[in-house]
Amino acid sequence: MERDFTKIKRRWGEQAIESLLLAAALAAIAIVAGIIYVVVSESAKFFAQVSVVEFLTSTTWTPLFEDPHYGIAPLLTGTFMATLVALAVAVPLGLLVAIYLSEFAGARTREIIKPTLELLAAVPTVVYGYFALLFVTPLLQNLLRPLGIELPGFNLLSAGIVMGLMIIPYIASLSEDAMRAVPRAMRDGSYAMGATRLETAFRVVVPAAVSGVIGAIILGMSRAIGETMIVVMAAGLMATLTVNPLDSVTTVTVQIVTLLIGDTAFDNPKTLAAFALGMLLFLITLGINV
Repeated sequence: MERDFTKIKRRWGEQAIESLLLAAALAAIAIVAGIIYVVVSESAKFFAQVSVVEFLTSTTWTPLFEDPHYGIAPLLTGTFMATLVALAVAVPLGLLVAIYLSEFAGARTREIIKPTLELLAAVPTVVYGYFALLFVTPLLQNLLRPLGIELPGFNLLSAGIVMGLMIIPYIASLSEDAMRAVPRAMRDGSYAMGATRLETAFRVVVPAAVSGVIGAIILGMSRAIGETMIVVMAAGLMATLTVNPLDSVTTVTVQIVTLLIGDTAFDNPKTLAAFALGMLLFLITLGINV
């Protein structure tokens, strides 16, 4: 009798835990659905007042002017150029760090470097913004001035470089985890064929861990696309349609913040444009992850 009661009690406990886990999963789905509903419904109000064609094809973004224009081309260009500069910095450095930690560093060295590297991910982005504005930009100006290039105080290059430094921990840490998951037998087989540790790392380990490495890069890319403070403080607020990294630009996230600063009335296209930009950013990041 006591044994049957114990079984019933255990079964109830398992069912309670399963119900709790199901509720947590459904809550996550409900939150995502709520976010999508808010963004889509408010964006619909915006597109009821502004043409979708103008939004997608116009090259002028001046929502706060007396004669407003809502072309997203300058914002998309600035966003993608900043992300490309960031990836050009973060991907090579992040992968090199990951290869060193996975294949060459000793256990004690790895225990010191990896936690220190991951601490960089906890640094507030406003600190990175100050670093870009007060250190990286003057440094680049001093380096480019002898070449006859006058770098403005707000520019895409310094913002992109610091964004790249910011996402190095994401790429390095996740890539290192993927490389360490490669079976030891693959390394031993490579060594048996006469390959060096460097050849094994680049020709065996990295190709075997490529799916995890790509996932790390995509995560870093998504993080760079959604960055705001570094761009505000280092690249400026000017919506310029350019692919020159030396120019001042702005991004989608920066303009969302700009449109929602101060007293906001959610019944005019100037404010509703922030929701349209949010929906665009959501679709971009969703597409990248898919």
